[in-house]
Amino acid sequence: MSSATDNRTASTTADDTLKAKTRDANVISGGHLVARALRNEGVDTIFTLCGGHIIDIYDGCIDEGIRVIDVRHEQVAAHAADGYARQTGKLGCVVTTAGPGCTNAVTGIATAFRCESAVLHIGGQGAMSQHMMGSLQDLPHVDMMRPITKFSAGVRSTERVADMISMAARECFNGAPGPSYLEIPRDILDREVDIAKAVIPEPGRYRASTRSAGDAADVERLADLLVHAERPAILFGQQVWTARGHEAAAALLRGLDIPGYFNGGSRGLLPPSDPHHFDRTRSQAFAQADVIVIVGTPFDFRMGYGKRIGRDLKLVQVDMGYSTVGKNRDIDLGLVGDPGTILSAVLQAASGRIHSGARAARREWMRELTAAEEVATAKLMPLFKSDAALINPYRVAWEINEFLGDDTIYIGDGGDVVTISAQAVRPRRPGQWMDPGALGSLGVGTGFAIAAGLANPDKEVLCYYGDGAFSMTAFDIETANRFKVPYVAVVGNNSAMNQIRYGQLAKYGAERGQVGSLLGDVPFGRFAEMLGGYGEEVREPSKIAGALQRARESVRKTGRSAVINIWVDPKVYAPGTMAQTMYK
Repeated sequence: MSSATDNRTASTTADDTLKAKTRDANVISGGHLVARALRNEGVDTIFTLCGGHIIDIYDGCIDEGIRVIDVRHEQVAAHAADGYARQTGKLGCVVTTAGPGCTNAVTGIATAFRCESAVLHIGGQGAMSQHMMGSLQDLPHVDMMRPITKFSAGVRSTERVADMISMAARECFNGAPGPSYLEIPRDILDREVDIAKAVIPEPGRYRASTRSAGDAADVERLADLLVHAERPAILFGQQVWTARGHEAAAALLRGLDIPGYFNGGSRGLLPPSDPHHFDRTRSQAFAQADVIVIVGTPFDFRMGYGKRIGRDLKLVQVDMGYSTVGKNRDIDLGLVGDPGTILSAVLQAASGRIHSGARAARREWMRELTAAEEVATAKLMPLFKSDAALINPYRVAWEINEFLGDDTIYIGDGGDVVTISAQAVRPRRPGQWMDPGALGSLGVGTGFAIAAGLANPDKEVLCYYGDGAFSMTAFDIETANRFKVPYVAVVGNNSAMNQIRYGQLAKYGAERGQVGSLLGDVPFGRFAEMLGGYGEEVREPSKIAGALQRARESVRKTGRSAVINIWVDPKVYAPGTMAQTMYK
C-alpha cells in the first residue's frame, strides 16, 4: 500500500470517529442556504480551495447535489469558474476562503471582468463578532473586489444569505455579463435559523428577460443599411457566443451574403469551409467596406481603439452594454440588446429586399476577399510547413490545427502562443475556442481545460501553452486527472517570456534586453509522467504530428493528461509583438 493511500486511510478512520450532528428539519444554516440559493440559480458545480471559513457551504452542496471541484490554487478555481460559464452559458461559481483565498482569485475574476463572463465569487470572512479585531485572514475583500466586479457586497444576516446571492447573481446578467463578489462571514454561514424566516427567492419568479431586441426603429435602420450595401462586413466578438447568438449570426451571414470575421469565443461560429468565413482579410475589409457591423466586442486595443476602421463608411455597433457603444470611436448607429435577438430581427427585416444589383456587387466583393484570403494563406504556408531545425512556432500551430477533431475544444494560454495560433487554428464548431481575452492573463489554460472537460465530457480538450504560462498553473493537471477530465497539454517551449523579451531587445539591445524574461530549460514532458500520464519531448518538426497522436491515444487509454513539450525557436515572434500593437 502506498504512503498516499496510508494517509487517506488514516484520515478516513479518524473522521469515522466523529459523530455527525443531527439536523432539525425546521432550521437551516447559512452555508446550506448558500447551496440552496446556488441550486436555484442553476449552479451545478463550484470551484474552490478549502478554508475554515467556508466549509459549511461544502456541506450544503452535498445536500443540494452540487459538484465540488477542489483545486490546488485559487487562481485556477476562478479561471475554471469563468471557463465553465463560457462553456455552459450558465452562472459560474468560485468559492474561496478569506484573505489569501480571495487575493489568489483576483486574477481570475479580473479576467472574467474584462471578458464579460458571468461568475459569482463567494468569499469567506472572519466572524462578525470579530469585526475589526484582526481575525485570521481578515481583509477588506468587498472594497478590494469592487473595481473588478459588477456587484460587490457583504452579507450581514443569515436570513438574507439566499436573497443576497440572488441579488449578486442577477447583476452578473445585467446588460453585458460580468462577475459579482459576495462576502459571507463565518458566523453568518455557521448560524442556523428558522427556515420559515429565511428569505429564499423562488426560481423563475425574480428575473426579467435579457433577450432584448433594442429599438425596433434602429433594427429597421440596420436592415436598410445592409440591404443597400455593396461591400458589407461583420465582425462577431465574444458576446455572440456568450449570449448563444451563434445560430442567428450564421443565419444572417448566409441569408444576406455577407463576409464574417470572428474574434474571441466567436471563433468557430462558422466552419472554416463555409464561404462566408473570413479571417485573413480583416484589414482589407475594414478599409474598403461601405458598411461594417461590430457585434459584441469593444473598440479596445485589439481593434486599435477603432482607428483601424476606415472613415468613409457606415459603422454600426451592437452590444449588450450601453457604455460600450460608441466608446473610443464615433459610430453611425448603435443598438443595445441581445446579439442573437437583434441579428434575427435584422435578418427578418432585410430578407427578400436586396435588389439584384446589390446582390451581384456583394458577391463580387466576397470573391475579391476570398482571393485575398488565398493569397494571405499562401504567404503563411512556408511558416506553417517550415522544416527548420529550430522548430518554428507557426509549424506547431499548423500541426495542432491539423490534429484537431470536429469535437476538440482548443484553448490558448500565453502571449505569442495565442497570437500565432490564431493565424492557424480553426475550431470546427462554436464554443471550441478559448483564450485569455483582453486582460491578457497567463495561466488561464489549466482552469479552462478542467471546466471544458466537466462541461463537455464527450469532447476532447487540447490546451496549447507557452512555457511561462504552463509553469504558473500546471500542478492542477492533477486536479483534471483526479476529476476524470484529462486533456492534451502542448507546451511551446522557448525558455522565455518571449512576447515581452522582443520589446526589451528592440528597446535596449542584446546586452540589456533579456533581463527578467529568460527562463530555464525545463523538460515539461516529465511532468505528465510524474502524474501517471504520457509525456514527450519534441525537437524535430517532423515528430510533432506523431507526438500529438500518441498523446491523444494515451489520454483515452489511461484517463491521465498528457504533456507534449515542443522546443521552439526563441527568435520567431508574432507580427503584433514585433509591431508592439498591444501598446498602441
